[in-house]
Amino acid sequence: MAKLYFRYGTMDSAKSLNLLAVAHNYRQQGKRVALLKPKLDDRFGAEVIASRSGLQKPVDLLIEPDSELDAPFFADLDCVLVDEAQFLSPGVIEQLRGLTRTHNVPVICYGLRTDFQTRLFPGSRRLLELADSIEEIKVTCQYCNRKAIFNMRLVDGAPVREGEQVQLGANESYKPVCHDCYEKRLPGLIAGGD
Repeated sequence: MAKLYFRYGTMDSAKSLNLLAVAHNYRQQGKRVALLKPKLDDRFGAEVIASRSGLQKPVDLLIEPDSELDAPFFADLDCVLVDEAQFLSPGVIEQLRGLTRTHNVPVICYGLRTDFQTRLFPGSRRLLELADSIEEIKVTCQYCNRKAIFNMRLVDGAPVREGEQVQLGANESYKPVCHDCYEKRLPGLIAGGD
């Protein structure tokens, strides 16, 4: 049977670039791939999956929180690739899981594990619960050479600890950081203190 994969990393870990490389490899072999992403992610264009390196490809399907995945759309596919999976609802994640069984097609989801307050996104939580394979895409901390594990949100260049869970942004709004650098800039947030 096909598997559900969750490949997660912090901001700037090249998740979308990795997804586009996987799509390219499948297509080079003459295989059919579908590219999906949440409709709310319009940072680099509503209808594309784009990497900060400049590579981009058109999206085949935009997903809303209440989307019902249409089974015929997924017929005869060799792989389903999903960008920004943290923004998907748990119900959509469950439908993607179902595709691995009903269509015997691998589904590879890329996304963030946690938000800027180190809390799981609902879509990521469900992926961690259901995925057959969970892989970390690694990048170093913005401020040192340790592995980044958190996403620090910036407003006017300064780290912040308050705000909505979902706020779209790129390098101007988020930095990948290790635990120590996160704590130095936002002391007490992980422990829950202010």
